[in-house]
Amino acid sequence: MSSDAFSRNVDRKARARKLPVEYAKRPVEERILDFDEIILGFNEETAKAEASRCIQCPEPQSCMLNCPAGNDVPEALWLISQGDFVGAAKVFSETSPLPEVCGRVCPSLCQQGCVLGRVYGSASIGKLEAFVANIARQEGALAIEVPEEKTGKKIAVVGSGPAGITVTEDLIKQGHEVTVYEAWPEAGGVLVYGIPNFKLDKDVVQLKIGDLKQAGVKFITNTRIGETITVDDLLKEYDAVFLGTGAGIEATMDIPGEKLEGIYTSTDYLVRANVPAKMLPANKLEKPIVGKKVAVIGGGDSAVDCARTSIRMGAEEVTIVYRRTEAEMPGNKVERGVCIDEGVQINYLQAPVEYIGDEDGWVKAMKVIKMELGEPDASGRRRPVPMEGSEFIQEVDTVALAVGYWPDGFLGEKTENLATHKWGLIVADENVGATTREGVFAAGDNVHGPDLVITAITSAHRAAESIMDYLNGKPVELATPPPPRKRR
Repeated sequence: MSSDAFSRNVDRKARARKLPVEYAKRPVEERILDFDEIILGFNEETAKAEASRCIQCPEPQSCMLNCPAGNDVPEALWLISQGDFVGAAKVFSETSPLPEVCGRVCPSLCQQGCVLGRVYGSASIGKLEAFVANIARQEGALAIEVPEEKTGKKIAVVGSGPAGITVTEDLIKQGHEVTVYEAWPEAGGVLVYGIPNFKLDKDVVQLKIGDLKQAGVKFITNTRIGETITVDDLLKEYDAVFLGTGAGIEATMDIPGEKLEGIYTSTDYLVRANVPAKMLPANKLEKPIVGKKVAVIGGGDSAVDCARTSIRMGAEEVTIVYRRTEAEMPGNKVERGVCIDEGVQINYLQAPVEYIGDEDGWVKAMKVIKMELGEPDASGRRRPVPMEGSEFIQEVDTVALAVGYWPDGFLGEKTENLATHKWGLIVADENVGATTREGVFAAGDNVHGPDLVITAITSAHRAAESIMDYLNGKPVELATPPPPRKRR
């Protein structure tokens, strides 16, 4: 927090009594007709009013403690309340290279820690972050400053999602040369190919990629490392390699009928439905065939995204089928509420056990079993237990599977001495990002599994620091490979 923060003369009681200022949203009947962003956000007047609700808590501020990146929220909100929107955006960007993204898609962990939530409601920190980032973008204040004198060190970054972007920006600011490799046709990773437009417009991400290109970063797309180019090849050309490939391999349930036509995995469904054709590979150009009755299997944010996408694709009846109760759902509660507002129904304590096809091989129904909650499992949530004899048939003509993600184990298979575990997670020290292979670092979802954008950013900052130490000849301890699994 800035040095003058404690001297600010604010009437905390008066501020705490202020009612929340609503930000603008597009009406339901309008927004379900397209894929445009649904949040219109604040204007200058409402932004200042909402930010002025911050009571400038004495340290330690719970909002900052709740943010994995440690964003200086009180300082930013103070600047917004004073009308210094660009200054506030720069405060957010000191700890996150993606304030315009986090302000849109982060579940606002900082906001959950806001003490105002105990009375009238937390300050809308995320929407304020997005607002000031938009203003700073319009005024050209988000350009990346790089030193004229270069170090001569070259780094390859594999993956251009949140972790890859973070490491890239951190390193180019130090004068290093960075080349980013991306398997998709356009840079942006999960921000482009995993998050629908109605939450995050593709142009927002592409403007950030443009900043990096302007700063000298080279992007090589349509290139999956491990195929024609390996990590070993990169190590011959570059001084260090960072792996930020995320967690994009989709889990399936492995139940009868899962291969029927009309059943899609979540990423395939979302990509085909809402990514512009110019950004798609040839095998993803065809739109998904969406019928009148859609079932989405799963309970996380991807399930909600698929359901809201189905509404926009013309489905008349969309149901999320989840095997636990709402209390155990892993996704964003606010997004679930938006989803229900748009006409989606959620069926709790249910799970499909079989998909039934018609004579042409298209799904027409699914056999569903009811569940009850038993004892907690390894995740700490109560285990869903099937209720014998409770099966019933639900008519469906389209199914989207959103039952989880894992990293691609391909890199581990193709890279000698790069240890992986748990179906593909890269073994890396979370504090330094070092893997079991010298000169190779990793952070983000491919290390700790699917998580938030801000979590990937935070771990990538730490990895970037370690890469700098490594390039400067400082010792960086390699991660310890896990012990081999015992055969039963």
